[in-house]
Amino acid sequence: METDLSAAHAAHVDSPTGTDADAAGRLRVSAIVVLMIAHCAGMVDLVALPVWVGTLIGAYRLDAQQAGLLATLFLAGAVVSSLFFSPRLNRLPARAMATLGFGTATLAFVGIVAIDGYAAMAVLHAVAGIASGCGLSFTHGTIGRSRRPHRLFAIAGLALGVFAIAFLGATPALIAQHGGATLFRVFAGVMGVATVACALAFPSLRTQRSAATAAEPRFERAVWFGMVGVGCMALTQSMMFSFVQRIGLDHGFGFGAVTATLIALGLVDLFPAPVAALLEGRIAGRRVVQAGPIVQAVLVLVITQSATFAPYAVATSVFAAVMIFTHTFAFGMLARIDRTGRAVAATPAMLMTGAAIGPLLGGTLVKHSGYGSLGVAAVVITVAAVFCLSRLEGRRDSQGARA
Repeated sequence: METDLSAAHAAHVDSPTGTDADAAGRLRVSAIVVLMIAHCAGMVDLVALPVWVGTLIGAYRLDAQQAGLLATLFLAGAVVSSLFFSPRLNRLPARAMATLGFGTATLAFVGIVAIDGYAAMAVLHAVAGIASGCGLSFTHGTIGRSRRPHRLFAIAGLALGVFAIAFLGATPALIAQHGGATLFRVFAGVMGVATVACALAFPSLRTQRSAATAAEPRFERAVWFGMVGVGCMALTQSMMFSFVQRIGLDHGFGFGAVTATLIALGLVDLFPAPVAALLEGRIAGRRVVQAGPIVQAVLVLVITQSATFAPYAVATSVFAAVMIFTHTFAFGMLARIDRTGRAVAATPAMLMTGAAIGPLLGGTLVKHSGYGSLGVAAVVITVAAVFCLSRLEGRRDSQGARA
């Protein structure tokens, strides 16, 4: 399994050992595995938000708004980091920056375990977000500069699904047995594994200095609309996902049933990315990215309005899959429009701008208006998402012609 890097953007390989890529700029299996590990670590919020916020409320005795704020600080830090590093993708050594980012995030989560007090937790959440956002920007930038970004990002989505099963299957029980700090020990372990992997085999690819310092073209209008649209979907995702565990528990479905639903969610998450890869070239990406937000809003309404367990369980188990499937197509479309890799290097900013607002917005709505208000907000956000994503240019979305 190897992925060719675009010749225009992989003229130089910055690798101490030279084993990451051959002279033609072709990623080896080891480098792809590292990108998958880094993707899972950097996207941990997509998997962990319900357990994260639920633990802060249940184990640390924070209210919904306080718990949402801590998650928001992590995600806001990732946004700031991505906005800073994504324009510099082709001017900094990717291996060193990814290793430094995930290493710093490891230390921040270790610090959360060791300290006590809300203010200190808030600062360390922000630091962890900034650090992981750095590592994830270079990860997604490298994926985006590949010859088949849609396919490689789909593989990353499959890896995230496998990670989700392990995380959601084991972490809630560990937290129940050993206390809330266990969550942050798990986060530190995930970031630590990513740190070691990046240090050993991250494909530190960069352009030649003359190309990197030359004036790069501005993004097309379609890129900006696409980025905003993905951010809107991420807002709905995090706003709902942060409280899906608490909704189940507060509706009286029971800890075991809710945990089983989260495990089912992880199992379902195995499928959207490989299905998206198989459907590349067979279905118009523009249709997928317009339908995705609508399906997402319908699921939010089902989850928040369900008085019985079955509709809640079905909607929850497929909720994250909609985002993964839709974003795989959006990632491929954006990567084809902008071949410099800068647009998709800003993926953490796209996802986490919305995701950063989501937990705090959701917590505020729940605190003052109850869970039903999340459905109303999701419908409003969906209108904006569909409008923006409809502006991704169909002429660029040949689904395979330029992949």
